[in-house]
Amino acid sequence: MLTLIDEVFATRNDHDQIQVTSQDVKKLQQIHPQCLNEVSDENGPLIWLLVIPTTAELMHRFLANQISEKQLLNNTPTGVSYNALYLCSVTTLPEASGKGKTFQLCMQNITEIRKTNPLEFLFVWAFTKAGEALAKKIAHASHLKLLIK
Repeated sequence: MLTLIDEVFATRNDHDQIQVTSQDVKKLQQIHPQCLNEVSDENGPLIWLLVIPTTAELMHRFLANQISEKQLLNNTPTGVSYNALYLCSVTTLPEASGKGKTFQLCMQNITEIRKTNPLEFLFVWAFTKAGEALAKKIAHASHLKLLIK
């Protein structure tokens, strides 16, 4: 899974992207317990999901290239109500692809986050056409306004 993530997102070569260090995981858990999620089998993760609930102000700054992805995470306040959701990373191994499980996992996370947050926006930095298509499908199904970087 880590190899696939690095192939798609090249996070090792871009320190402005979230590296998912132990410090990042701690911050994500403070923001919302549903920021990180996965679907696994006996061999490990098949689908890995990273979302970041945040504010519309930070979303717009990120989309305008005023702050980096790492700064988006670090500047997102904790203990507040969020109206934007960053679909940061969705990675599906080939053997789990095309079965609808990735979409289901994303929708489950949105449902849980919405229990305490009035989400209005979904935003994404699309690295692949499949990622952009998934974001469009999620936005449509969840009735969120989609913004693409």
